Amino acid sequence: MSASSPFEDHARDAVIVAAVRTAVGKASKGSLAETRAEDLGRAVLQGALERLPGLSPELIEDVIIGCAMPEGEQGLNMARTISLYSGLPVTTPAVTINRFCASGLQAIAYAAERIRLGDADIIAAGGVESMSHVPMTGFRLSPHPAIVDAMPEVYMGMGHTAEEVARRYGVTREEQDAFAASSHRKAAAAIEAGRYQAEIVPITTSRSGVNDAGRPWSKVITFDTDEGVRPETTVQTLAPLKPSFAREGTVTAGNTSQMSDGAAAVIVMSRARAEELGYRPLAVFRGFSVAGVAPEVMGIGPIEAVPKALKKAGITLDQVDLFELNEAFAAQCVPIIKELGINPEIVNVNGGAIALGHPLGCTGTKLSVSLIHELGRRGGGIGVVTMCIGGGMGAAGVIEVYNSDQ
Repeated sequence: MSASSPFEDHARDAVIVAAVRTAVGKASKGSLAETRAEDLGRAVLQGALERLPGLSPELIEDVIIGCAMPEGEQGLNMARTISLYSGLPVTTPAVTINRFCASGLQAIAYAAERIRLGDADIIAAGGVESMSHVPMTGFRLSPHPAIVDAMPEVYMGMGHTAEEVARRYGVTREEQDAFAASSHRKAAAAIEAGRYQAEIVPITTSRSGVNDAGRPWSKVITFDTDEGVRPETTVQTLAPLKPSFAREGTVTAGNTSQMSDGAAAVIVMSRARAEELGYRPLAVFRGFSVAGVAPEVMGIGPIEAVPKALKKAGITLDQVDLFELNEAFAAQCVPIIKELGINPEIVNVNGGAIALGHPLGCTGTKLSVSLIHELGRRGGGIGVVTMCIGGGMGAAGVIEVYNSDQ
């Protein structure tokens, strides 16, 4: 605990001792389009463990992986497959969990809760999603007829919920495009400055296709840079785009998050166990909360979740140094920042999902990893990771980060 920290340290604190992610690929047409989710998961789980020299795999007591669409290649309890594929012993259990877009953050929260309760001392947690291999609504969307009749908003498409948020909160097209352009600008600057390098685990994979002459080709690549960022994006380049979900709408492909592939992982330990093994904590998971909102305005979920998480952690908004707010849609980010009274200058300082991508179940862990590394570079502080959740929820986690130079 630093002199300025509002928290007291305890032996059962859930400390994060390793935090990594893959670079994020464009779904269907990007560098990870032919990479299976299990390979993404193995890359980050092994990558996290490699940052803890001397840690015996037998000491990992559980593996918790978040995935928003756990079917097809991501089904059959993918966490267990990833655990075994990564070389962990058969005695290490694993579980795949699903809270849609908050799955990766929920995985960390579950790990932290078990550690604080004394139920475990070392847990690997993370999130994995290949939107190239498993589509956003799964392979066979099957709404319940009675629910469709009684509560159609339960199945409302995410883009239409964003339009509803924009309508209710008076968010203009210009505000959304300005927010989106800023995301690309900040992300491009972060990549140029190398601010993401320390958190990214390079992944070797293959790509194939057919050339103009009709001949097949294939090549092995090393993927280590987020590929969705468009540095040339401005309000002017976004303005001609047509609405995606409503004829007179304001939500477009340009001010919406990208469909993506990626994975991220952290190793969570009790403070006592980390000290015993000689691993320096990068951060402490201080609090977590989930809140419910109307499904048709699911994007405002963080407006309810953030205050709950801050209260649980025993801090106030003015004590937060950085926010990682998932940019599902600019239409929901703009009112969240306004309604909560957050200083926009501390939100997504290195860009967000509109530029970098939103690999659903991976996102919560990915944002946590990025927050930990950025706050560590800044000398430490308190950060909040938050996102809306399809179906009408919001989630928020409070993370205290230590100075990475200490």
